[in-house]
Amino acid sequence: MANPIRLVMEIGPKGKRVIAVAPDWPGLERGAKTEEAAIERLRAYLPRYRPVATLAGMGAAFASSDAFEVVERYPGSSSTDFWGISFTFSTIDQQPLTAEALERDLALLQASWSFFDDVRSRVSAEMRAGPRGGGRDREHIVRHVLLAQQDWAKKIGVAAPLDVLRTDEGLAAHRNAYRDAIRQFHAQGKLAGKVAKWPLRYLIRHTAYHTLDHAWEMEDKDLGGAGA
Repeated sequence: MANPIRLVMEIGPKGKRVIAVAPDWPGLERGAKTEEAAIERLRAYLPRYRPVATLAGMGAAFASSDAFEVVERYPGSSSTDFWGISFTFSTIDQQPLTAEALERDLALLQASWSFFDDVRSRVSAEMRAGPRGGGRDREHIVRHVLLAQQDWAKKIGVAAPLDVLRTDEGLAAHRNAYRDAIRQFHAQGKLAGKVAKWPLRYLIRHTAYHTLDHAWEMEDKDLGGAGA
């Protein structure tokens, strides 16, 4: 029998959005208006996540999972309802991580970055416009992703100017520093951040989610036929 994918369900306080999060597969999260719709939306993204698992050397393990098991439901925040994205922590996020589990999550984070870089290299510079004619082009999406990661990196004491992140060498060094800082925080039993503290597992999955969400956005809006 195939191993089910564990899911935790983050429920907005006004019930406007429910987020299905697969805590064992960082970055695999989808939201919708109901729990059932969120699960089905996440199911639709399994083929899109498979290349990420494969890049991390976990393709076979991921392919063996074709069912879901909801293991927790927990309250989200007003941001959950507004943005339709996970903004609070499940009990799994807050459980202690073994060194082995941490390295597994970091491998999947690195894979999400590699997947993002590959998508960026093969999609059109101009992106398909939205129904009202708006939207960002490829480099605006890339810049948005880098700025977000630059901000979250401050939670673990890592800093890099944006112009450094726009070079291949600088970005690679920043990502290595990001993972190394997470390892150091883990070894010291520290949470990320000084004021709004994040469990390290949440930091990893949130970073992976944001990276993949915009990689898939670029695939969906590609004008050159090189997307998904």
